Amino acid sequence: MGKLEDKIAIVTGAGQGIGEAIATKLAAEGATVAVTDVDEAAATAVAESVGGVGIRADVTDRESVDAMVAQVVERFGRIDVLVNNAGWDKGEAFLDSEPETWDRVVQINLYGVFNTSKAVLPIMAEQRSGRVVNLGSDAGRVGSSGEAVYSAAKGGVIAFSKAMAREMARSQVAVNCVCPGPTDTALFASMGGEKLREALKKAIPFRRLGQPADVAAAVAFLASDEAAFVTGQTVSVSGGLTMA
Repeated sequence: MGKLEDKIAIVTGAGQGIGEAIATKLAAEGATVAVTDVDEAAATAVAESVGGVGIRADVTDRESVDAMVAQVVERFGRIDVLVNNAGWDKGEAFLDSEPETWDRVVQINLYGVFNTSKAVLPIMAEQRSGRVVNLGSDAGRVGSSGEAVYSAAKGGVIAFSKAMAREMARSQVAVNCVCPGPTDTALFASMGGEKLREALKKAIPFRRLGQPADVAAAVAFLASDEAAFVTGQTVSVSGGLTMA
């Protein structure tokens, strides 16, 4: 029996990469997973592979998020786990960046977490139970060259997670944050070539990039009853690249 048996979980941005790995891990632990993504075909494909339900949701759009959450509640009657994974970045020096890019980065990475939290937390409060795991980034803890606005948005996610942990504790809802370090995904590949990959492997004490499954395992723990007395915490999954 898995540690998430009979739990209903929502994972955003779960059509590929870390989100897909999280959906797969939660399902393997017994959860029924609502796989959400702005790419409906990707969400549906992952949902079919994990025995869940695929739903199109754009985390930057309140109406889209509200409709997705309503669909999950109508179908399953409750929400036990929310994993705010959806994210996006464009690697460039801040002085070369434009406000349109800032807006997109902040809307997806920070407002996306606001939107889903606003929709789901009242449901968890009424249940007097729930686990929220927000995906931050080590960029939000220590900064990252070429990712200034992303770092700012993820720093916001970390701080928001702590504030929500304080506000939701009286309702027995735990809120924590997982911060991946450099992880071997399509997004990472799009931002740098082999030179960056090799440089990071030398800098990481474990001498490898993270794998999506590494992040998923930490998320699954925080989503489970094993972490019942853990809230307001920020956990880096970075092979020791950051130790803060």
